[in-house]
Amino acid sequence: MRPLLVLAALLCALLGAAQPASAHTELVSSSPKDGATPAKAPDHLTLTFDEAVDLARLRVLTVDGDRLPVSRTAKDNVVRVGLGSPADGRFAVVWSVVDEEDGHASSGRITFAVGAAPARTGGDEARTAAPAPSPSVRKGLVAVRWAGYLALALFVGGLAFVALLWPGGAYEPRARALLGLAWTAGLLATVAAVGLQGAYASLGGLRDALRPATYADVLATEPGVVLAARGLMWVLAAVVLAALLQGAARSPGWRVGALAVAFGLLRTTGMTGHNSEGSEPTWGAVADFVHLLGAALWIGGLAMLALAVLPRRRPAELAEVVPGYARLAALSVTGIVGAGLVLAWQVVGSFDGLLHTSYGHLLLVKTAVLGCVLLAAYASRQWVRTRLDLAVLLRGDAATVRPFGYSVAAETGLVLVVLAVTSLLVTADPGR
Repeated sequence: MRPLLVLAALLCALLGAAQPASAHTELVSSSPKDGATPAKAPDHLTLTFDEAVDLARLRVLTVDGDRLPVSRTAKDNVVRVGLGSPADGRFAVVWSVVDEEDGHASSGRITFAVGAAPARTGGDEARTAAPAPSPSVRKGLVAVRWAGYLALALFVGGLAFVALLWPGGAYEPRARALLGLAWTAGLLATVAAVGLQGAYASLGGLRDALRPATYADVLATEPGVVLAARGLMWVLAAVVLAALLQGAARSPGWRVGALAVAFGLLRTTGMTGHNSEGSEPTWGAVADFVHLLGAALWIGGLAMLALAVLPRRRPAELAEVVPGYARLAALSVTGIVGAGLVLAWQVVGSFDGLLHTSYGHLLLVKTAVLGCVLLAAYASRQWVRTRLDLAVLLRGDAATVRPFGYSVAAETGLVLVVLAVTSLLVTADPGR
C-alpha cells in the first residue's frame, strides 16, 4: 500500500502543478502589412504576436543584418520596431522570437514599399530570407532528444522490469550494464541538450552550444529550469541505481525511491515540447505522462527481455518473466495508443492539419511504424500463447526460443525508429 499511496500523492502533485501552456509564439499581424504600399514612409513597424513577448528574446534585423530597436507598447504582445529611411523607399525586415514556454524559435520576413516603389529582385529577396536555426544545431538537438528518450525508456522501463517481474535481474551482468549505460546516456543527453537548446534559440552554431554563457542564458529560462530539474533527477537516479546493484530490488524503501525518481524523470521530460500545449493543458500533461510511462515500460522491458533474459534461456525465468511482461506490454500499448490519440488531436487540432502539414506527415509516419511494431508484438504474443510451454519443457532449447527472439529484436528495432520520429516531432512546428 505504501507505493500506491506515494503514487497517488505524486499524481495529485502532477494535476496541481500543470500550468496553462500555449503553442509557439507566432506573428498575428503587422502594420504596415507584408507586401503593403503605404503612401508615406512610416517611422516604425508594429508587430502583434499571439502571446506576450520577451523583448530580450526578440530580434528584428534589416536586409543588411543591422539590428533594429524594439520597444514594448501598452500591450505585452505588441511591440514597436524603429525604422530608418531607405533611399529607394523599400523596406525589408526579418524577425525571430523564442517561445518562453518551450524554447522553440519562430521567424518570418516582412517587406513593403512606399507608394509605387518597384518590387525587389530575386537577389534582394534571397538576402531578406528569415533567420532560422543552424541545420547542424537542429540535427544535434534531434539526436540528443532521441538519445534522451531512449535512455529514459531503458532506465525507467528497466527498473520496472526488475522490480516487478525479475528481481533476480539485479545480479545479472547484462541487466546491470544496460541500466548503467542508460543512466550515463540520460545524464549526458540532458547536459548536452542545455547547450544545444541555447544555440538553437539564439540561432547560433555548434560552437555556441559549448560556451558557458549559453548555458547561463538557457538556465535562466523556463525550458532551462526544466532541463536543470531533469538533470537533478538523473543525479538522484544514480542513488537508486547504486542501491539496486547492491541487491535492494525487493526492498519496499528502494521501490518507493525508484518510483519517485521515475516519476520525476517522466514528468520533466514531458514539460518541454508540444505535449502540454493546447486548450486543456492539464489533460495534456496527464496524457503525456501516460504516453511516456507506457513507452518506457514497453521499450525498457523489451530491451531487458532481448538482451538479458532470452540469452540465458533458463526455463524457470522464461515461465515466470515472459507471461508477466506480455501482460505489462499489452497494458502499456493500450495506454500509449489512448494517450497518443489525445495528444495528437490536441496538438494538430484537425484532419487538415494532419494531412497538410509536415508535422502531421511525421505523425502519420510515426503511426505507420508503430503499426508495424504492433504486428511484431502480436507475433511475440502468439508465441507466448502457443510455444512458451514447449520452450520451458525443452529447457529453453535455442531452436524453440529463436523465433521469439527474432520477433522481439524486430520489435525493438522498429521502436528505435519510432523514437527517432518522436524526436523530429518535438522540434517540428505543428502549424507547418
